Amino acid sequence: MKDYQTVTFEIADDIALLRLNRPDRMNALNTQMRAEITDAARLAPQRARVLVITGNGRAFCSGQDLGDGGNAAALDLERVLRDEYVPMVKAISDCPVPTIAAVNGPAAGAGANLALATDVVIATESAYFLQAFTRIGLMPDAAGTWWLPRQMGMAKAMGAALFAEPVGARDAAAWGMIWEAVPDAGFEAHWRARAAHLAKGPTAAYRNLKRALRESWQNGFDGQLALEASLQGELGGTRDFQEGVVAFHEKRDAGFEGR
Repeated sequence: MKDYQTVTFEIADDIALLRLNRPDRMNALNTQMRAEITDAARLAPQRARVLVITGNGRAFCSGQDLGDGGNAAALDLERVLRDEYVPMVKAISDCPVPTIAAVNGPAAGAGANLALATDVVIATESAYFLQAFTRIGLMPDAAGTWWLPRQMGMAKAMGAALFAEPVGARDAAAWGMIWEAVPDAGFEAHWRARAAHLAKGPTAAYRNLKRALRESWQNGFDGQLALEASLQGELGGTRDFQEGVVAFHEKRDAGFEGR
């Protein structure tokens, strides 16, 4: 496994676990961390059937490290977004296996939107999400303007972005921003169980359903029906489908191979 400097990355039981590992900086994103997250997210589906992203220490991710590279006000923000953030967000959102953000603490700015790029966000109840950008005269980025209105609705997204106020994990779950908020006690055991469930599931089906749901935003009704038929036809030829049918008739759990 690669020796990263700002994250840890390990694979066990078909689960790739990526931990943001700058706890002294609340896992703030610098150039090296963005590159390492991108690399790990691209590597994960080659060796695992689910990717989990979480943070070491008390925070998930506090967003851009404003001390990275000297004077933050002198940064070429368009270049940084284009060359560093876009590849990172796309590596996560385009990952062909299920992805989980296990949000163990505050997720602010680009850190919040990094979490939203995953398929499923599970947060501890003490965590919160903060679109902090307007506090420093910026607007949400790292795909925040894409995910927020689609997951929260325009009214909640606009308020969260304009006021830059923390959204607690319970509210985030109630508003549809994340999948679930769970008690702090037993949090890691909970997300590990969720990851294990996906790691044993039908990987090809997960890949195709992710594609179908994402493309539904741009397809018309007829186009979406055609896409469903095509992707489902592909899954009909998999071993997992054959096993699923046999297991159904035999009244047992299916033993999916991920194909």
